[in-house]
Amino acid sequence: MTSLEFRAYPPRVSDADRERALEVLRESAVEGRISQDTFLRRMEVILQVQRYDELEAAVQDLRTRRRGTRWVFRTVGALSAFPVMVRRAWQTERLPELLLPAPGPYALSIGRAPGSVLRLNDFTVSRTHAQLRHTDEGWTLRDLGSSNGTWVNGRRVTGKTRVWPGDQVRFGQVGYRLTAP
Repeated sequence: MTSLEFRAYPPRVSDADRERALEVLRESAVEGRISQDTFLRRMEVILQVQRYDELEAAVQDLRTRRRGTRWVFRTVGALSAFPVMVRRAWQTERLPELLLPAPGPYALSIGRAPGSVLRLNDFTVSRTHAQLRHTDEGWTLRDLGSSNGTWVNGRRVTGKTRVWPGDQVRFGQVGYRLTAP
């Protein structure tokens, strides 16, 4: 056999191409342009096709969306999120400040226990709630298994995390905004 006798096979469909086709299918289902049965049938087709022309045939009629539709959805989403952002900004400014102390060799304990460096007398704060420590990389905050959690910028801390001046920290229901000296 010579090299001329080999037929050039078309390249196989990649996972990225399948994912793009599935995204078009998902968007069409969200917009209500296809039924759930059609969605399921086409999803099976997309996952089993071997060639690009088969993949294109599965989503060809779904790509007829007008150009500005995605922009409209993105704009409406941003506008609907605006009140939440304003509320968060308002609450951020109203938080009391927690001044980070000068770096030292020992961790600063936070909790309700009498020996805590930062003693918070609130029923949502555990007796030994958290530790604040300065390392060579900066400040780290460690949750010590508190029942109501330690939170940094709205996310619960499990273990330890880095904190910076300006971050919002919450121990149970007691919140602060960290500031540098």
